[in-house]
Amino acid sequence: MDLSFTPEQIAFRDEVRAWIREAMPPRIREKADVDGHFEHDEIMEWHRILYAKGWVAPHWPAEWGGAGLDVTRRFILTEELELAGAPALSPFGLTMVGPLILQFGSDAQRRRFLPKILAGEEVWCQGYSEPNAGSDLASLKLSAEPDGKGNYILNGQKTWTTYAQYADWIFVLARTDKTAKKQSGISFFLVDMKTPGVTARPTLTIAGTPAFCDTFFENVVVPAENLVGPLHGGWTLAKALLGHERTYIAAVGLSTRTLRRVKRIAAATKEKGVPLIDVPAWRARIARMEIELWALKMANYRAIASAELGHAPGAESSILKIRGSEIMQQMYELAMDLMGHDSLSWHNEPGTIPEAEASIPPQFNYARAASIYGGSNEIQKNVIAKAILGLPS
Repeated sequence: MDLSFTPEQIAFRDEVRAWIREAMPPRIREKADVDGHFEHDEIMEWHRILYAKGWVAPHWPAEWGGAGLDVTRRFILTEELELAGAPALSPFGLTMVGPLILQFGSDAQRRRFLPKILAGEEVWCQGYSEPNAGSDLASLKLSAEPDGKGNYILNGQKTWTTYAQYADWIFVLARTDKTAKKQSGISFFLVDMKTPGVTARPTLTIAGTPAFCDTFFENVVVPAENLVGPLHGGWTLAKALLGHERTYIAAVGLSTRTLRRVKRIAAATKEKGVPLIDVPAWRARIARMEIELWALKMANYRAIASAELGHAPGAESSILKIRGSEIMQQMYELAMDLMGHDSLSWHNEPGTIPEAEASIPPQFNYARAASIYGGSNEIQKNVIAKAILGLPS
């Protein structure tokens, strides 16, 4: 198996790197250099810059405004953006609902929603999890009942709705047949966040960021044309959407950049005058993480090679999701250990700890969710056992 890039692919990588250096605005570059937290307006500014370049949706077909890049070039572009510390674009429109509308939506839905997702004119959020339906998503209670006038009336609650306070639209799974078994009787709707009865209530994380919301639906009127796919067919759409999400969760570029930070921290932190990176026990831990990361990268390359042959993401994406999230968590845990007492600082005051370390503690906390969002790792292991190993359910 030849896992090396072709000369043309290497040239594309060099083009991406040069463009990022030139295109990234100074205020975004300052945060990227220290892996700082980007605010919503900064993320959308970077979205528009990528849109102008034609790279905001590398996985979309060219006929709908995408870059039309092949699988390998998409991977290269994604990895280089992560390595550069660029703001991570919201995945809910570009990576999740956009491709879903392309695959399952009507022509009218494609014309209405896709151009605005691409241009960043409408921001999306995801309405999947509920207070009693997280990893067991099929237990959701949000109801959607026809009103006899060509609409559906939604009532219920979603939770962990990431950045719903900034969103213009939300895609939701709702129960349209209460008598059907759990996976049946669920439908997929597109809901305007400005509709009367929709309320997004932000909650603060331990790092002080309003990343999540509780989202309430009280007699929310949704036109029938905002139903995507067949009535009661939402579970098929939900699985297709999560397959795309889990492939990107591997985040090889992000973990590679975090490993670089780990090495910098280890080189700058001393114990009895000796840099930790020169202490055998610490070197061994860093080396093990690098080996684990390379193994993940090779698995990702195998998935890319399969996709190049036209195979859709399958249960293999669950492997990438599990290992990608575990490695990300272990990487931040190692960084915290290296920082020692500096890791106790959640809200850094200027000069308290080195600026390059300041974002590690909140990112360590946020990364705890990586093995839960996109389908918990325990659920992914069940998928692998059934779909790959052929074990009985």
